[in-house]
Amino acid sequence: MTSSEKIGALRQKMSENNIDAFIIYSADPHMSEYLPAEWQERSWLSGFTGSAGFVVITKDKAGLWTDGRYFVQAPIELKDSGIDLFKDGMDRTPNYVDWIISEIPEKGTVAVNAIATSHANWEILQERLTAAGRKLVDLPLLKEIWTERNTNAQKNPVFVHPIVRAGKSVSEKLVDIRNKMENLDASVHIISSLDDVAWTLNLRGSDVQSNPVFLAYVLLTKNEAKLYVDLEKLDTDSRKQMDESWVKMLPYENFYSDLKNIRSEKVLISPNSNQLIFEALKDKNTFIKAPVPGNLMKAVKNRTELEGFRTVMQRDGVAMVKFLFWLTHQAGKEAMTEFSIGEKLRGFRAEGKNFVGESFGSIVGYKENGAIMHYSAKSEGSKNVTNEDTILVDSGGQYLEGTTDITRTFALGTASEEFKHNCTLALKGLIQLSMVKFPKGTRGVQLDAFARMALWKEGKDFNHGTGHGVGSFMNVHEGPQNIRKDMNPQELLPGMVLSNEPGFYYDYHYGIRHENLIAVREVETTDFGTFYDFETLTICPFDRQVIAAELLTDPEKEWLNKYHAWSKEKLENELEGEVKDWFLEQVKPL
Repeated sequence: MTSSEKIGALRQKMSENNIDAFIIYSADPHMSEYLPAEWQERSWLSGFTGSAGFVVITKDKAGLWTDGRYFVQAPIELKDSGIDLFKDGMDRTPNYVDWIISEIPEKGTVAVNAIATSHANWEILQERLTAAGRKLVDLPLLKEIWTERNTNAQKNPVFVHPIVRAGKSVSEKLVDIRNKMENLDASVHIISSLDDVAWTLNLRGSDVQSNPVFLAYVLLTKNEAKLYVDLEKLDTDSRKQMDESWVKMLPYENFYSDLKNIRSEKVLISPNSNQLIFEALKDKNTFIKAPVPGNLMKAVKNRTELEGFRTVMQRDGVAMVKFLFWLTHQAGKEAMTEFSIGEKLRGFRAEGKNFVGESFGSIVGYKENGAIMHYSAKSEGSKNVTNEDTILVDSGGQYLEGTTDITRTFALGTASEEFKHNCTLALKGLIQLSMVKFPKGTRGVQLDAFARMALWKEGKDFNHGTGHGVGSFMNVHEGPQNIRKDMNPQELLPGMVLSNEPGFYYDYHYGIRHENLIAVREVETTDFGTFYDFETLTICPFDRQVIAAELLTDPEKEWLNKYHAWSKEKLENELEGEVKDWFLEQVKPL
């Protein structure tokens, strides 16, 4: 079925059930960013494969709302689907609830799948629609249309993430979380987000591509802990760790029925949990809606986890240097595509110790495809790559000790002066953010301008965040911290790891992005307070051929030269032959 045919079938079901609008969020029961195959409903219906965005279908119109990372990609993937693109965050883009209200009649009905809808979104919809004389219902209509979805997923094993890498035991984490529960006067706590479940229990899995997590829920009381999971996935060591930590293991499918037995409790739950959980508990319990306590604990890496990052950065740097040498020397000599380049990079990483897999699907954008911020090259039809022009490669690895995420922009031929100019502006942003010192209590939004200032001075910008949190052998995107224009009340704390990735995108021509991972650290206390800065973690040279050195200030040039000298110190002895010779040229002072 084409997307147009699928939408036609959905509209038929909507008509049969007197539904005027149906919303398909990009979500699963755990509100994950990256979804198991059986929960990729929005992608299945629309053909749009981006990690963010949702679709609204009415009787005669359809729209996709997504952010600036996908403004170029979305129209390509939506072609002939009958779905219009609404550029979220742009001045003239209507709020999707306002749009729905304007498109459906009074007393009309809007449906969602409650198990794939966050409580926060449900509440907004409920309030707005009720005030406008419309109704919201839970009706999972896609179940009746997407009949061939694979609900019998492979039973991927769940395995232990040992304390020598986690730095803290399960029992210690449960004590910390229960202390937070006590502070909030909560008697029950539900953890439904997969990375928070995995972090809390020092377990890992592979139910979601590139994310070492597994489908599960945790229900915690003052004296009891329950893990709801497919019991066949637990290996012997996982079961032993749960028994030793006094965690009871129960079938995944028992979770919702067990919720109905909870009465007269004060339930601590994130408003980002799915609405079906709230439906099972409402009228019998009191809700304490607050972020999952373990989420912030997870974001603040301990010494062991930070050392794990440093270890894998050296390993990943070796793989990246070998890859970049191969790419810059073989482009034009051997046949390669954007897709095959991503596969080749995976192969270099797989040579490293304790490599588990990619931390996300590699973004390999050659020439104009570099302007598609989250471009995903397909095995068939991806662009042939030769020794001309420029290429953007954004990639990362999952290792048992930590997670990496790095972007480098390289010239495969001769880069234009315009390209080098804009590439250097973006690099200035990375360097400025890397050098910043800031007082305790600073939020990411207060630092975002450092990464954009060089571009802003020329009336330019990039349409994505500057930095996201990164997990420790965990999801490559994690919160609650970030560095972006949007207001986020979470202050940056020592131990938090983030990306630093300014860019520049000239639609349909080229894309530029530079990315290192950085860690917040305490640097000094003065009469004016405590100050932090960033430790750069990523180890890999920047391409000298795309840098206009005259645009760099003396402090920026000094930072770059020190960074390359540090990279030389860390990687030189791990390389040999022609690769080493090339690397040593790359890290020479400007």
